[in-house]
Amino acid sequence: MKVAVGQFAMGKVWQENAAACIALMAKAAAAESDLLVLPEALLARDDNDPDMSVKSAQSDNGEYLQMLLEESRRNALTTVLTLHIRTAEGRAANTLLVLRGGEVLARYQKIHLYDAFSMQESRLVDAGNQLAPLIEVAGMKIGLMTCYDLRFPEMALSLALAGAQALVLPAAWLRGPHKELHWSTLLTARALDTTCYVVASGECGHRNIGQSRVIDPLGVTIAGAAEAPELIFAQLSGERVSQVRAMLPVLENRRFAAPHLK
Repeated sequence: MKVAVGQFAMGKVWQENAAACIALMAKAAAAESDLLVLPEALLARDDNDPDMSVKSAQSDNGEYLQMLLEESRRNALTTVLTLHIRTAEGRAANTLLVLRGGEVLARYQKIHLYDAFSMQESRLVDAGNQLAPLIEVAGMKIGLMTCYDLRFPEMALSLALAGAQALVLPAAWLRGPHKELHWSTLLTARALDTTCYVVASGECGHRNIGQSRVIDPLGVTIAGAAEAPELIFAQLSGERVSQVRAMLPVLENRRFAAPHLK
């Protein structure tokens, strides 16, 4: 499976951000990618207004999504991203969407909200309570997570035990002391915990670090971006996952049950 991971810096105008997503979708499809992963919360961003993403929230069939679905109809590419979907006046759900063939194949409402490092995502965002269903892309089973979910190993483990061979993570990882180290360490750890590929897209810009990564099941970075807008590619193989799990059968050797998430 060929994966593409796109990162860019969002602005205040949602139409321009949608156009940036569409351009990345077209490039990924032209490169014959099977899967494209884009960053988290792609409606709008303002460095001086941390609530801009929620203020810009649209309905679950809003214009932004319709523009992306129109592009999705042009090819067989599977695209993963997150948008804020309005839930009530002044509130939203941070919603991961899987697009293919002009349809929304799966949705996941972010479970772990970023109430840490002086931030409080839950102030305006409603948490979900269910894992996303696994999706299949080019014969591989994919588990879905969003940003802060990365810090919770039981979630990644639950997806791997359900059959995931790769974990996909749209993110907007904030800058801060040691945060780049946390990002790289946690991505590698989740790959090793689960013997899955980890495919992570990070928004770049003044507030967020970028640094999209594709990590293989032995924790090796096989593709990566720096802090600037970029589209990177990597090849994933179900055979590689099987080989690693034969060498390192951590899923079979576990002596404790993972917490059950419904």
